[in-house]
Amino acid sequence: MSNTIPLSFLDLAPVPEGNTIAEGIAQTVETAQQAEAAGFNRYWMAEHHNMPGIASAATSVLLSHIGSQTKRIRIGAGGVMLPNHAPLVIAEQFGTLQALYGDRIDLGLGRAPGTDGATFQALRRQMKDAERFPQDVQELMYFLGNDTDNSPVQAFPGAKSNIPIWILGSSLFGATLAAHLGLPYVFASHFAPQMLTQAIAAYREQFKPSKYLDKPYVMLAANLLLADDDETAQYHFTSAQQSFVRLRRGETGQMPKPTHDMDSIWSPTEKMMVDNALSVSFIGSVETVQPKLAEFLAKYQPDELIVTANVYDQAARLRSLELTPELNLFTLQSAAALA
Repeated sequence: MSNTIPLSFLDLAPVPEGNTIAEGIAQTVETAQQAEAAGFNRYWMAEHHNMPGIASAATSVLLSHIGSQTKRIRIGAGGVMLPNHAPLVIAEQFGTLQALYGDRIDLGLGRAPGTDGATFQALRRQMKDAERFPQDVQELMYFLGNDTDNSPVQAFPGAKSNIPIWILGSSLFGATLAAHLGLPYVFASHFAPQMLTQAIAAYREQFKPSKYLDKPYVMLAANLLLADDDETAQYHFTSAQQSFVRLRRGETGQMPKPTHDMDSIWSPTEKMMVDNALSVSFIGSVETVQPKLAEFLAKYQPDELIVTANVYDQAARLRSLELTPELNLFTLQSAAALA
C-alpha cells in the first residue's frame, strides 16, 4: 500500500502470574527482538511503580538492556513520568543511553505520577510537582541541547545529545504543551481515549514550528492483538481486561492468566468501564482486524501508530507481532536490514 505509516511497540514489561521478575524481563527481551524482526520502528517502555505485574520501573536501566539485545530498532521511554525526577538526572540517564546506542534513543515525557499517592511520597515527590511539568520539560531540553557550555551545571553525559523529546498525554494539557513547544505528540488512546478527537485537533491547530519539528507529528496508541482466529485473540485479551479491573479496584498482582468467563470476574458496571477505556483495541485475526484498523487510521490520520499487547501468554504476544506485517497498513523495516 502507498498510504502506510510507521508502526511502533509499547511494552509494559509484564510479569505473568507465577513468574519471577527475571523471567518477565527475559520475555520482554524476546518481545523486543521479535518486534525488531517484524520491522517495527520503535520499542518503548513505560515507567510504573509499585506494580508487581510490571517490570519497567527503572525504565532507563531496562532500556539499556534492551538496547544491548537488539540492533536497529529505536528504543525509548513512553514515557518517563517527569514529575518523579529531576530533569538533570533524566538528561544524564538518557545521555548515557545515547552514548551507548547512538541515535536509536527516544524520550517520551508524561505528567502523571505513574503510581499511587503513597508511592509518590516514597519517591520523595509531591503532587504539586506536576504543576512544574512545562518548566521541567524545557529544563530537560536545555540540558540535552547545545547551549550549556557556559552553564555552571551541565549534563555529562547528555549535553549536545539532542535526544528527540516527545510529549505524552490523554488531555488537552499535553496536546497544547506539545504544540507550543513544537514537539511531537503521543496520545494515550490505548487506555484513555475520551479526549482523542479534541486533543489531536488542538495539537494540530495550535502547533508552532520549531527547530525540532516543522509540522505537527501525531502518534496514537492502540491495543493490538492478532491471532490465527478471533476466538483465540479475544481469549488472550482477557488478561488485559482483568488487569484493568484489578487496577480500578485498587488490587495488585501479576499479569493474570486468560479466562473463558469474564462475566464471572467483572460486574456490568466494570465491564462498561473497561470497554470504554479499552475501546481503541483491535483484537482478532488479520482478516477481522485489518478493515477496522484501516478505518481508524483513515479517521484520525496519525503520522505513526504505537501498539501494545499487554497479555499473560508470551507465545500469543510473539504470534501477534509475527502476524502484524500481514495487515499491510504499516511501513515496516525489512528483516534483511538487520543483517
